[in-house]
Amino acid sequence: MLKSILLDTAYKINTSKSYIKTKLFFYNFLENGNYKYKKIFDFFMIAIIFSSVFILIREVKSEVNDELLFYNNYIVSTIFLIEYLFRFWISSSVTEAIIKQSQRDVMLGNEFNLSLALSDIFLKKLRYIISIKALIDLLAILPFFHSLRLLRLFILFRVFKLFRYAKSIQVFTSVIASKKFEFLTLLTFAAIVIFISSVLIYVMEANNPASPINTLFEALYWAIVTISTVGYGDITPITDAGRVVAIFVIIAGIAVFSFTTSLIVTAFTQKLDEIKETKFIDDIAKKKEFYLICGYENISKEVAKKLTQNSEVIILEEDAQKALQAKKDGFFALNYDPGSIDSYKNLRINLQTQVKAILCLSHSDVENVYTALTVRSFNKDVFILSILKAKANKNKLLFAGVNELFYEKELVGMIAKEFVGKPVAFEAIHALRSNYNGIDMQELLINMRIIDNFKTVKDLECHKHRIILLGIYKKSEKNFYFNPTYDTSIDIGDYLLLIGNIQFIKDFTDNLYKGKQ
Repeated sequence: MLKSILLDTAYKINTSKSYIKTKLFFYNFLENGNYKYKKIFDFFMIAIIFSSVFILIREVKSEVNDELLFYNNYIVSTIFLIEYLFRFWISSSVTEAIIKQSQRDVMLGNEFNLSLALSDIFLKKLRYIISIKALIDLLAILPFFHSLRLLRLFILFRVFKLFRYAKSIQVFTSVIASKKFEFLTLLTFAAIVIFISSVLIYVMEANNPASPINTLFEALYWAIVTISTVGYGDITPITDAGRVVAIFVIIAGIAVFSFTTSLIVTAFTQKLDEIKETKFIDDIAKKKEFYLICGYENISKEVAKKLTQNSEVIILEEDAQKALQAKKDGFFALNYDPGSIDSYKNLRINLQTQVKAILCLSHSDVENVYTALTVRSFNKDVFILSILKAKANKNKLLFAGVNELFYEKELVGMIAKEFVGKPVAFEAIHALRSNYNGIDMQELLINMRIIDNFKTVKDLECHKHRIILLGIYKKSEKNFYFNPTYDTSIDIGDYLLLIGNIQFIKDFTDNLYKGKQ
């Protein structure tokens, strides 16, 4: 009966939306570094820690009023206790352990074994309790029992809680942890040297009445001070044998110090790219809106240049050399595979709210298909535009979920056909295809000042300024008209897409704003 009630309760809690939402909120608040309110919580806890330690230091030689003592011993400890209990709660799921054990027993055809479920829960909670961070949290609560003055010294353990809230400290510890085997080996070597040198210096010096080393503890203290290359000079050997021991300890200390420095530098060097990438991803997660370009080719570079004038761009490129080149060109780029779902999980972005559009600009239609399929597997609404290299792959890209296709050869062919026999225009097209620096493509917004003087395409007199009007985007109709006729009207809010020499476009734009003479 009890087993049935516990199992029913576990299922009810585990499927409760309010329970899941509440637990997720506290998990984000306490553990999720990307949660927008966690930084506020971390600053609040850091302020409490420093205020608590400040009161302890002031209490050593000065009187502290009862209000501050009450704050330090009760309020701060209560806050830490509540935090500890919430962390204990979210460390593992009791209901999931019960349900998992029940499902395992059902699959094996056995009766639900509640004792195994409770044992699993106990071990998971115990594993959290004896973890280093949890022990520090517990010791920080002990000053609550202020009647035991010794326990008030545990306020100092609250400083160690900074490891939870200061991200830079967490990064440093993770870097050091990556070399734990090397540091353990070095520590073992240092411990052996300290032990042997302590015994030797004690044997050499203890029988000499003039020697300051009279106990094994003093010998141990001297050995640690010497091997650490600190050299206070308060205890020094006076016998020749003792000084010979000191020489070897000093040499060993220099070696230990050198190896330690080398290990730390090596660890940071190896982790530097990972740290930069993590910081970069954190910055991306904070961006409100940006374009996501998948693949870095020549066309990607040109598109990114245009888009960065008015918006932010993130580039995903599987090839490490191309990703590095994108960074050198001044773009935000990651060496991620656009066709892998893990890439988007690692980015921790919301495609629906943060990404304006995804541009598939890889050199291969196959790669663009994989990218579109991957994105559509977890988001159906984000706008996807893809370049089309071969007409035969058009349907494949459309079936993959691409909203718009851009076939560059077809577009350039249409332009060339339209302006054949017009050398100036044709040369401009050729220059544009050749990525010539003097040729540019720009958008021009039609405003009230322009519309007062120019009503139709004919009035613009593009040919007079040696400018190609590629098309007009009609905002009211949300449609793009390629190579519009002379009688096509222009309205406020429309966009003119212009191709030509940069200086010609500038002169043309100035003329529009100036109006007819």
